[in-house]
Amino acid sequence: MRDLYQRLAVSPEANEQEISQAVASCQHSALRQDAEAVFTVAERRETYDTLHDTVSDIGKLRARLGLSHGAHWQGDVANDFSLPPDHAISRHDELVDRVSHAVSLYNRWRRLRGPWLLIAVFAAGAGIGIALGLALCLGLLPM
Repeated sequence: MRDLYQRLAVSPEANEQEISQAVASCQHSALRQDAEAVFTVAERRETYDTLHDTVSDIGKLRARLGLSHGAHWQGDVANDFSLPPDHAISRHDELVDRVSHAVSLYNRWRRLRGPWLLIAVFAAGAGIGIALGLALCLGLLPM
């Protein structure tokens, strides 16, 4: 399917007069015939616009997935709705990376929790023992 708007160099929001001027100035006879067939009847234009939106969305999705046509398709009708590959990270991949990072931090904390907990309990017990021993030695506690 051709992108008639792109081929005629008008926007999809163009009015009837702009489109008719673009069709009249078109040098390519087959393109002009296709454009006249689509844009002269209101129902056909509505149908074309719906299909144009759908195919444009598919082109955006293909770009988001990194899919594009090969060099031999460039400039061809098959490439009208293709966009350059979009290498931005997807929302799903971003969330997976964040959850993976959180899980690795949690696992690291769990690995270190055992030895540090034992050291903390031992230190607290030793501190209490030393404090009681000093208190007994100094006579602060009755025997």
